[in-house]
Amino acid sequence: MRKLTMYNFITLNGFYKGINEDIRWHRHGSEEEGFSQDSLQHKNTLVFGRVTYQMMASYWPTAMAMESMPEVAKGMNSAEKIVFSNTLTQTDWQNTKILTGDIIETMRNLKQQSGNDMTILGSGSIVSQMANANLIDNYEIMIDPVAIGNGTPLFKGIDNNLNLKLTNSRVFKSGVILLSYEP
Repeated sequence: MRKLTMYNFITLNGFYKGINEDIRWHRHGSEEEGFSQDSLQHKNTLVFGRVTYQMMASYWPTAMAMESMPEVAKGMNSAEKIVFSNTLTQTDWQNTKILTGDIIETMRNLKQQSGNDMTILGSGSIVSQMANANLIDNYEIMIDPVAIGNGTPLFKGIDNNLNLKLTNSRVFKSGVILLSYEP
């Protein structure tokens, strides 16, 4: 059975994005870049909602991404990608499959199929839906040492308490903390 991991970064006050999709507050230094490179070596299938997908697809295939973070860009561009969307009909980002319909049932089916494990990047509404359905096997939360005035909470709209067990932690020199949890 394939595993599903959620990876996201948040502010100290629990927002994964600010107003107007703002994530400029996220600190991503060389140590965090190394973590991203290592994570992409697992060859997980990347899972997105439409909004996060469009943001990622507008950046990672660019010359700017290749110049600023070449190894991460290579990994992001070569990874198998799934985007859940009922409005997208085509994509230009290589190795991307658009899935429509009931995302919970689709994810249940995907987890039963053979293949690489999967990682949701960003995509807060997808995270909340998958958490509600108990489909997430691992939670990777990177906490930035910043608080912002307003934004969207990571687990906005979950129906029940999400009780997690800490399995690992890591402190980066930038002050960013990575917390790993299992249900």
